Amino acid sequence: MIELKVINKEDPLKRKVEKQTEQEEFSPMDPPDAFSPPNLEAVEYKDMHPFLQNLVDEHKTCIKELDTFEEVLINIQQNGISRDANEKLSNFFEYFDDHLVKHNQKEDKALFPLLHERLMENGEHGHGPTPLTATDMLEDDHTKVLQLAAVVFNFFGLTMRLPDQNSRLVVLDAALEQGKSLIEIMRLHIFREDNIVFSQAHKYISKSEFDEMEKKMSSKPE
Repeated sequence: MIELKVINKEDPLKRKVEKQTEQEEFSPMDPPDAFSPPNLEAVEYKDMHPFLQNLVDEHKTCIKELDTFEEVLINIQQNGISRDANEKLSNFFEYFDDHLVKHNQKEDKALFPLLHERLMENGEHGHGPTPLTATDMLEDDHTKVLQLAAVVFNFFGLTMRLPDQNSRLVVLDAALEQGKSLIEIMRLHIFREDNIVFSQAHKYISKSEFDEMEKKMSSKPE
């Protein structure tokens, strides 16, 4: 279900994002508290272009799916895998394949390339040998999420097939821990996009450019 062939040869989970240790101001993707960003000029949903509104709407759906997935993990941890839990796991990974991957492609292919250019032009980037912007980190998140989802999916699948009870429990524990990590990464990623990056996009990208993004993505085959 999750295609491992699309995962980068270099393990993105081990890659480190450059940090500016001497820089006093906060990086837009490294706030002092992950869910408490610096004071930024927030953009209300009603003022966003429909392209961004659509991404926000999809995030809301994703959060609901993550909440359900988390409930399933807790239930499995307390009661073991049941037929109902297995069905809900399957539903989550079907959602991941059918919807979340396409959502990330909208950002990676349509939004992020232009936003990256505008952030570079306006000095909103790191100052290391290879300057990074918020979009570099978000794209890295997308790869991390894809890889981690593949790991969790395969761990749960292996749990069902192992004949040895002790081995099943070890793999199940690993699946649950990696599943929790997946949830945390995705929630933080969505928070950063909704509260920081989409505000930057609203600031630096024109309506006509958003219109072009919308046309570009709507013309792509399903």
